Amino acid sequence: MERVRDVSELPKAHLHLHFTGSMRPSTVLELADKYGVRLPDALSEALTSGEPPSLRATDERGWFRFQRLYDAARSCLREPEDIQRLVREAAEEDVRDGSGWLEIQVDPTSYAPRLGGLIPALEIILDAVETTSRETGLGMRVLVAANRMKHPLDARTLARLATRYADQGVVGFGLSNDERRGMARDFDRAFGIAREAGLLSAPHGGELAGPSSVRDCLDDLGANRVGHGVRAAEDPRLMKRLADRQVTCEVCPASNVALGVYEKPEDVPLRTLFEAGVPLALGADDPLLFGSRLAAQYEIARRYHGFTDAELAEVARQSVRGSAAPEDVKTKLLSGVDDWLAS
Repeated sequence: MERVRDVSELPKAHLHLHFTGSMRPSTVLELADKYGVRLPDALSEALTSGEPPSLRATDERGWFRFQRLYDAARSCLREPEDIQRLVREAAEEDVRDGSGWLEIQVDPTSYAPRLGGLIPALEIILDAVETTSRETGLGMRVLVAANRMKHPLDARTLARLATRYADQGVVGFGLSNDERRGMARDFDRAFGIAREAGLLSAPHGGELAGPSSVRDCLDDLGANRVGHGVRAAEDPRLMKRLADRQVTCEVCPASNVALGVYEKPEDVPLRTLFEAGVPLALGADDPLLFGSRLAAQYEIARRYHGFTDAELAEVARQSVRGSAAPEDVKTKLLSGVDDWLAS
């Protein structure tokens, strides 16, 4: 019988983690107390009990409720030291789960009012990332994400900001929030600005909307990676296209179930995508609200989809290859995957 290896010791890259959603529950509670923030009952009860809140975002009302909880948690981040704490704790959790490279996703617009403006907010985040990376040994970079619920001109502003810091810690440009709202092509200028500066294109698609939203990410936004992308499994021709182009899908199994995209962990089409040759990078998305971090996503693949250790190792390799990590970091992590499998 094959020995089952510890997935928390498997070297991997984490490519889908949102900034506020990376917080520890205890940190949100402490900061809320510090600043006198009254959290929604559903959030405070979930954070206290350790049980994630009941969420279902397959309709607009459910998505609004999810966003309300997320915004409440974000309102607890008010000072530069709060940002530093969040980044350090996110890194510590990732290191514990075997991550050797983390690309954390943030819309600095959300933090600008309390941190002195858009540029200061991003600089505070980048400074926290640089300091934390140096002190923890975890490779860390930032992916600046626009909000598709806002005007495309706002996205262009963020794209220009991202390019300004392309050599200071920003590695990619994304597009988040409800993909059922706002056409991908409306944001093509913003993504063009980012791509011209050499930033990775990593918009969300194929989560709340179907395969067509993944195609839009490819056709209109030149996606190098797709945030989620899991609904591509419904279209064999689209999966072949992703496989042929080696476009990585940042699949977040626990999140998919928590938001009602799929009813049960075994319904998430991980194996369908994997066997079609679509590169995968498992991600935790928003562990604050969904209750599980990076290593747990690999456990889902093992427990519910029968992934062998060799297959889990290949998924880890795909996450590394799909990252913006420097070649020497990729080489080290890939060697570590081989060592894990040989142990």
